[in-house]
Formats: sequence, structure tokens, C-alpha cells
Amino acid sequence: MPTFKDNHEENQQPLIQADSRNDLGPVILEDQQKDFRTRIWIETKKLWHIVGPSIFSRVSAYSMNVVTQALAGHLGEVELAAISVANTVIAGFAFGFLLGMASALETLCGQAFGAKKYYMLGVYMQRSWVILSLCCILLLPLYIFASPILKILGQPDDVAEQTGIVALWFIPQHFSFAFQFPIQRFLQSQLKTPVLAWVSLAVFVIHVLISWLFVSVFDFGLVGLAIALDISWWLLFLGMFAYASLGGCPQTWTGFSMEAFSGLWEFLKLSAASGVMLCLENWYYRILILMTGYLENATIAVDALSVCMNVNGWEMMIPMAFFAAAGVRVANELGAGNGKAAKFATVVSVVQSTVIGFIFCALIMIFHDKFALIFTSSPDVIKASDDLSYLLAFTILLNSIQPVLSGVAVGSGWQARVAYINLGCYYIVGLPLGVLLGWALKWGVQGIWAGMIIGGTAFQTIILLIITIRCDWEKEANRAAMRIQKLSRDLADPS
Repeated sequence: MPTFKDNHEENQQPLIQADSRNDLGPVILEDQQKDFRTRIWIETKKLWHIVGPSIFSRVSAYSMNVVTQALAGHLGEVELAAISVANTVIAGFAFGFLLGMASALETLCGQAFGAKKYYMLGVYMQRSWVILSLCCILLLPLYIFASPILKILGQPDDVAEQTGIVALWFIPQHFSFAFQFPIQRFLQSQLKTPVLAWVSLAVFVIHVLISWLFVSVFDFGLVGLAIALDISWWLLFLGMFAYASLGGCPQTWTGFSMEAFSGLWEFLKLSAASGVMLCLENWYYRILILMTGYLENATIAVDALSVCMNVNGWEMMIPMAFFAAAGVRVANELGAGNGKAAKFATVVSVVQSTVIGFIFCALIMIFHDKFALIFTSSPDVIKASDDLSYLLAFTILLNSIQPVLSGVAVGSGWQARVAYINLGCYYIVGLPLGVLLGWALKWGVQGIWAGMIIGGTAFQTIILLIITIRCDWEKEANRAAMRIQKLSRDLADPS
């Protein structure tokens, strides 16, 4: 009688399957003997199998926030500032930490899938649900006391009051992060990226519809926009979970398991390192919004910066897709013991993402005085956004490199090391330089942003580049094997 594994073998070919007929297999010995151009083409196909659907799903998901902010901008300047601060500062702080915690799955699920330890992926995801749910509870005061916190931090009273109301209505969305982030990485690590794209597209269409109904038909205002985001984020999770639990992942999802509550300490350590690594980076740009609130004409400055950050965030879905792809490719190859293949995947990812970054940098410079029209009709905000366009263009270019290197770090399990790098570059160098240029030299929001980009992001990118170039990839493959062995010691293979 055929075994469970035999029944699903044809539909569940792993990324590390050493079969020349499978375009998604690793760069095996035969590939390495081919000419350089052919190797690039083979790696590009593997990479874009992940990048393409990931870009689509991330742009669709991020566009929900863009739609929300666009509708808020046409309600008024205070409403736009309130939604912007609630999204980028309050929800953004929690988003950054929880996203970082969930990124531990990119290391663990990616390397386990590469090593063909399929049964471990479902348990890992459930452990992540447990840990992230507890973190959501600990982060609740940030939402409950958003208004007084923002006032203490110097935000205008009218913006702080409106933001506090929106933040309370964002609490359901907050808890959706704990479930949606892990299942996204669970599916991504085993190349189930098309389902991410289709679910995201469907939810985006629903979000546009309900946002329009709540604001234009039912006149719910800012509260209606917040409720629409709550519904949409939970639909993202439910769509992905329905796929995984109803037969889409027969080898990696075998149902709920009590093993999700065992081995939490080892899992928590890597999750915490991942959380610190990415949240320090994510919070960095949230702090930029807060610091702008101390300037004269703060509402206009915050609105203009929010417009630029939304454009940057929208475009950044592309390098973030490369972040995901680089993490999966590197983790799978290291899990399979292919250090040279992991190195080659890194090079191809960085080069291709950088080329795309140059293209979008040029587009921003060409349409420097028009891109703000997407979000606002205020002449003052449009003019202020135009003044920031050159910084936006440089940021987009720099961010086409840095996330890919961070993805390599996640795929390799370097989170703890990179967390120290982020702390030093962003908060010891970048922030003080931003304060110096913004206030001491009176360059305003342009000085704050320039200092934080040059002193923080650029410095961090250079350090990560040096670490990646000097990496001993064969040693990293051995470390991956030891990590998988340690974490799987107490798990029983149900197959």
C-alpha cells in the first residue's frame, strides 16, 4: 500500500529536489559546470518563482493601506495625519516587532524544507502563533494609550486625539498579525507563493469595496476606514489558512499539535533575535515620522513625509519580495548542504533587485512634482512632497539593496548579529546625525531624513555587504544542519 509520502511526492517536489527535470531544484553539480549565463538564467527562474507572486501579494496587501490613506487624505489634513500616524507609528511599531518575530520561520521552515523535514513546518508555524499571540497581548498598551503617548512625544493635540481613536479600532488588526505573518512564511518557504498572490488580490478587491461603502455610503469616517482594515487583514489569514488546512499542504500541515507548546524556549530565542533585528529597522522610519512632529508647520510636514513614506513603502514591496526570495533560496540551499548555491543565489538576488531600484529611482525624479496627487489635493502638501523627492529617490535606490542582504541574513540565521549592527547604525549613528542636521543646522525634515538615511541605512548596508562577501558558505551549511538536528530532536515524524 502506498505511503503518505508516496501519495504526494509528485505534487510536493521540494526546492532542494536534486532532479534536473525540476526547474525549482538547487544549483546542483551539473548546473555549476554550465556556462555562467546559463547558471544565471537557472537561478533567475528559481528566484522569480518566489519573487513574482511575492511582489504581487505584497503590493496588493500594502495597497490596502494606500487606499485607506488616500480616502483619509480626502477627508481632511488632520484625518490624513491621524491615519498616517496610527498606521506608521502605532500599528507600525507592533507590525515591525511581530514581523521580525515571524521571520524566524524563514530560517527554520526554509532550512527544514531544504533538509526534507516536512513535518516540522506545521509545528514551527503553530509555535510562532503561540509566541506572537503572547507578544500581541504585551503590546496592547501601545494601542490603548496611543493618544497620551503621542502627546508626550510632541504630536499636535488634534492629530493625537484622532490617532488615539483610530488606534483603538486597530486592535483586531493587531491580533491578526500574530497569525497572518507566520502562515505567510510557512507557505512561502515551501514555494506556495501563487496562493499568497491570489488571496491578496481577492482581499484587496474586497477592501476597496468595503472602504468605499464605509466612508462614502455609510459615512463612518476614520472609524470606518479602521474597521475595513481590520476585516481585510483577518481575511488574508483566513484565506491562507483555508488553503493550508483543506489539502493544500498535505506534507507540512497535519493538523493542530500539542508539540506547538514544547520546545518554546529555543524557538523564542531565535524569534526574539529576529524580532529585534527587523523591528529596529522598521521602527527607524516610524521615529522619522515622530521627529517631524516637532517641527514648525508639523501637520504639513507629517503629511508630506507620510506621502513619501507611502510611496517608498509601496515600491519597497519589490525589494521585500526579494528579501523573502533571498531568504527562502539561501535557507533551502543551506538546509540541503549546498553552500556554493546559497552564495550564487545571494549574488543574483542583490544584482537584480538593485537594477529594479535604479529604474524606480529614475521614475521618482521624473514625476517629482506629481506623485503626491495620489494621496492629497492640498497644494502645500504637494509642494512639500516635491521638496523631499530627491531624498525619496535615494532612499528607494538604497532600499533595493539593503532588504536583500537582510533576507540573506535571515536565511542564514544571522539575526542576532544583525540586530547589533542595526542598533549601532540606526540609533547610535543615524538618529543623532538626523537630529544634528534637522535641528542644529535647521534643515528641517530634509535634514532629519538625510541624516537618518546616510548615517543609518547606508552605513548598515555597507556593513552587511562586507559580512556577506566574507561569508564562509560551506560553514554556514554545516551550521544549518546542526540547527535542524537540534530543533527536530524531540519531534516525531508522523509519516
